[in-house]
Amino acid sequence: MRRIDKILEYIAEKTKGFPEEALLQCEGITAAEIAANQNMLRNNVSKELNELLRADRIIKIKGRPVKFLHKQTIEEMFRVHLKEKQIEVNSLGEILQTGEREDPFYSLIGFKGSMRNQVEQGKAAILYPPRGLHTLIVGQTGVGKTMFAKLMYNYGKHMKRFTGQAPFIVFNCADYYNNPQLLLSHIFGHVKGAFTGADQEKQGLVEKADGGILFLDEIHRLPPEGQEMIFYFMDTHTYNKLGESERKRSANVLLVAATTEDPGSSMLKTFIRRIPITINIPPFQERMPSEQLQILKHLLESEALRVNKPIRVEPEVAKALIGSVTYGNIGQLKSNIQLVCAKGFLDSIRENWEDIGLDFKVLPGNIREGLFNIGKSRRESEELGSISSQLYITPEGSHATEEDVLEPPFNLYKLIEDKISLLKDEGLDDSYINKFITTDVNIHIKSFYNRFYNQKGSRERILKIVDKEILEFADQVKSLVEQELNRRYSDRFVYAFSLHLSAFLKRIREKKYGGKPVYDPIDQNDEEYKMALTIKDMIESGFGIDVPEAEITYVAILLKSVEEERKGNVGIIVAAHGNSTASSIVGVVDSLLGSSSICAVDMPLDVSPREILEIIVDKAKSIDNGRGVLMLVDMGSLLNFEAAIMERLGIKVKTIDMVSTPLALEAVRKASLLDMELEDIYRSLKDFRGYNNLEASVGAILDNKVIITVCSSGKGAAIKVKEFVEKIVYDLTQKKIAVIPAKVRELDKVVKEQQAKHSVLAVIGVKRPGDRNVPFIPLEQLIDASGEELLRELLLNHELPVVQENQSVVIKDLCEESLKEFLTYLNPHKILGSLMSFVKELESGLNTDFEYAMKVQIAIHTAHALERMVIHDGLVYRGETEMIDPQILNAVNQACAIFSSGINLSLTGDEKYYICEMLSDVYKTALI
Repeated sequence: MRRIDKILEYIAEKTKGFPEEALLQCEGITAAEIAANQNMLRNNVSKELNELLRADRIIKIKGRPVKFLHKQTIEEMFRVHLKEKQIEVNSLGEILQTGEREDPFYSLIGFKGSMRNQVEQGKAAILYPPRGLHTLIVGQTGVGKTMFAKLMYNYGKHMKRFTGQAPFIVFNCADYYNNPQLLLSHIFGHVKGAFTGADQEKQGLVEKADGGILFLDEIHRLPPEGQEMIFYFMDTHTYNKLGESERKRSANVLLVAATTEDPGSSMLKTFIRRIPITINIPPFQERMPSEQLQILKHLLESEALRVNKPIRVEPEVAKALIGSVTYGNIGQLKSNIQLVCAKGFLDSIRENWEDIGLDFKVLPGNIREGLFNIGKSRRESEELGSISSQLYITPEGSHATEEDVLEPPFNLYKLIEDKISLLKDEGLDDSYINKFITTDVNIHIKSFYNRFYNQKGSRERILKIVDKEILEFADQVKSLVEQELNRRYSDRFVYAFSLHLSAFLKRIREKKYGGKPVYDPIDQNDEEYKMALTIKDMIESGFGIDVPEAEITYVAILLKSVEEERKGNVGIIVAAHGNSTASSIVGVVDSLLGSSSICAVDMPLDVSPREILEIIVDKAKSIDNGRGVLMLVDMGSLLNFEAAIMERLGIKVKTIDMVSTPLALEAVRKASLLDMELEDIYRSLKDFRGYNNLEASVGAILDNKVIITVCSSGKGAAIKVKEFVEKIVYDLTQKKIAVIPAKVRELDKVVKEQQAKHSVLAVIGVKRPGDRNVPFIPLEQLIDASGEELLRELLLNHELPVVQENQSVVIKDLCEESLKEFLTYLNPHKILGSLMSFVKELESGLNTDFEYAMKVQIAIHTAHALERMVIHDGLVYRGETEMIDPQILNAVNQACAIFSSGINLSLTGDEKYYICEMLSDVYKTALI
């Protein structure tokens, strides 16, 4: 995280912690406090504070000492919009008096961002004369449609559109979907005797909502006759109760409806036309990353307030929770947060902690996987990637005013405390209590949220769009395709195919079919195309129509493009000699990672290898999910089972020996959490020797290979070269190899001694060894491309994996060390990749190879230029731009695009001219 971001985050957190009274009495954060807390120089802090003030991110309270507050936090706490820029005041009270006060929409996260247009629409709907505009709110389950409707109501009260007693009535049309008569009775009321059981007259919701808002949730569940009565009421503001023949009643009601469906496909067009404003609430995944983080913090604050304990959230947990939202939006996020907080609360009781800690390794598997959903877009990766420090949420710091989207009708934490007390009285141990309570919490929360996120709902919704006959036909096609193509398709294929088929049949029957052949069709020999021909025959016989040629191609493309249902993970078998050796290892892995993709095979010494082979074959058959099996074994005959299993079962099998608990943990982590393929897991683990292998001495040295360094000025200089070589080799291979320093006069002796014990990869330094069979890299070549390439080749020839094949790690290392000393605002490590790509792009554009020194010079100069862009202090070119070679300028312009896309910085024209000037001599020399 950049220094300026750290300072802003600190000011925001401190501002949240102040009571409102203290803020009004000129409380704030000083530069000295920030410098001390963040371990920064006072003048650097002051420089960043001035920049933040210019950017309108903070408020300056003048006085001695000068104090600062976070502007957005102040706006949220006091529910005021501060229009002024770069605010400098004697007290906070001065500016609060001039702000736009008490706009209820201001409590909505994203009201200035992704929700700006929706807020404008909501306000217009309320204020439009004379009665406001009826509104339809559209959005997926859990996005906050009810909350938005309530904010519209609050805004109406704020703007005096409604009186203080104006009602806000909520009704869910789905509650009486199967009984239209009762549904209409609830909305409009009924008179005595209107139907059997109507013993007395009843007031309807329209009457109750007179003067306010009637919010009709799931409006698509309203039957056609109900929709007709509603749109007549919209037109005339009159209605009749059920059982009355004349519409003599009137009410001044603003209707706000909500639906999860496409209004055009689930509601009467005459009804839709009468709703002038449609507000689309975006799903959680489409909200800005900064808003996603704000929503996460808000929900965590709610939990901290409810349990009255601080909550510590590790960065990976925050990202995993955000990434875990797949279908349920904010409601699903709230559910996941409550599950995780309940587990953390349980641990805090057992360990007697003062706060609740949320750690990544204890997250449920489905939430853990959310971490790997982060970063699908560059902006999301950058913004959420900045969560590098722990979030600390306190009950006292909570100033959230946004209403909860969903709230279970029970106190989760009280439930946990009561059950722990009850179970302890029964004499049960902590481990059993932990498992029991965790399961119980899951059941409570999921049973509450499942009614909002029932997976069957998607099938029910699709039936509103396509006929049941078509959906059942799509199910048949899915079964056939899975069988013939040996694949597994999710319901997504059924829905996509049924929608396509429904639209196709409609066009055929209306004689509007205009399907044209695809101009870039898939190969007709592809298995998908042949399958599409079979489906064509099924459609023709099933629906009695002729299917045009174009449709065959469309169906084939659908079979290719719809993502297959993800198979399970690579299966892992731990097999070891002894009565319980393998079971013990798997038991540890299962308790830590909770994986179902690993199993144990114990091999007592009195059981024959043939019997064990039969057991392993059965285990492999049951655990294989179509992605192969990795065997982790200890020794002996187990090493030879791989070929036999592959031959008998026809599945891919790889074997790694010297099994250990760390090896099994790594295998499961890579298979389950990282979803790696069998070959990738095998390659990454075959040299694995434990989690501390980089710090270990002999155990971390691969295959007894060594490199010897030699310098004429003595062993001290050789040690310096040794450290340099170690860094280069590790950057190239991510492995540690022993590097032995030697004096010049003792070189041949050291080489001979090392050859007796190890394989000498190379001698690097100022003298060639007497043994001409030992490769030699002169010291001057090491810091040039040729020496690095030679070392790279040596490593590859000894079968050591080189992880960076196209970069000069020597140049990178030396550039990074140099930039660390001079850059203030940019992180050298983070921009280095872009700088190296920039140099490489320049070489390509100018069709030349720069000398080593030139590469370093270009990289360092450009890094300083980028830093000047950050502080808006770019150089002004004083030379004659007409003299700059157009080809060089074109190459620089093209290469600079790397910075715009990679780190969101752009060099000015003047800065580019200086780079062109630097390159002109080199380019002319290259042409000669």
